[in-house]
Amino acid sequence: MSEATVSRVLNGKPGVAATTRQSVLAALDVLGYERPVRLRQRSEGLVGLITPELENPIFPALAQVIGQALTRQGYTPVLATQTPGGSTEDELTEMLVDRGVAGIIYVSGLHADTTADMQRYERLRAQGVPFVLVDGFSPKVQAPFISPDDRAAMTLAVTHLASLGHTRIGLALGPKRFVPVQRKIEGFVRAIQDQLNLPTNVIETELIQHSLYTLEGGQAAATALIDRNCTAVVCASDMMALGAIRAARQRGLEVPRDISVVGFDDSPLIAFTDPPLTTVRKPVPAMGQAAVRTLLEEIGGTPAPHSEFVFMPELVVRGSTASGPGNRNHS
Repeated sequence: MSEATVSRVLNGKPGVAATTRQSVLAALDVLGYERPVRLRQRSEGLVGLITPELENPIFPALAQVIGQALTRQGYTPVLATQTPGGSTEDELTEMLVDRGVAGIIYVSGLHADTTADMQRYERLRAQGVPFVLVDGFSPKVQAPFISPDDRAAMTLAVTHLASLGHTRIGLALGPKRFVPVQRKIEGFVRAIQDQLNLPTNVIETELIQHSLYTLEGGQAAATALIDRNCTAVVCASDMMALGAIRAARQRGLEVPRDISVVGFDDSPLIAFTDPPLTTVRKPVPAMGQAAVRTLLEEIGGTPAPHSEFVFMPELVVRGSTASGPGNRNHS
């Protein structure tokens, strides 16, 4: 094409056939040039999505559901990830607000940390930016929250293991300052009391082990619980559960013959581990869609009630749990 034609397209001048205009714009996109602002497709606006990290497959899974739901509604999702030593949640928020986002969805952010200052969210509200908070809760923040029922998740896991004859069931989870961790502990303690009738101080001192939400963290926590004679370990994430299986193998134990392991999330690919992981499935599609629906109501000026929408998890039984040692029929 002639320079004059390209120039007319780029400057938005008339006298160019629609197909020619499209060809020029397609060539720009393919060559990696930015379209002039006035020629970019109008979208309903940008929506920020801030996640902790993408190492744990549950976060990309949630980001995908949220991104697709936003795109269907005509919004453009902008994924901002906190990385250790990288941008903080506050810096990412500032960057998104400067870009003029229509709203922000926070996943497992500082709102889940009981030691964090919640004023940052009030300041954001004062700036008129709608937002929704996923996985975590604070009574100090006036916003819609989307959470899985962490207490119910523990009841499902403990009931399953107790029914298999396990009497020493351990819990491996992240740092105590996080709301989902505190809720899992509450659910776990109550379920162990109901199922096995153990005193609270024994449960808290012998059966609960805090660590990091990583494979290595799960390995460290499970090693401590195995040393305290646990025959089953419930983990607060699938990553930790993979670490727990590794800890068992290092001790020469077989999963599930010698020790049972339950994960949490049902992240992608976790059905294909060896053994396939029994886990408590977090209702990611429902949670992601609810986060988007709620945010769009906030953006549209009909705010959802400032409350918490709690989604029921479900137990997915696979190959990493079996009857407790000593409860098998020796045939």
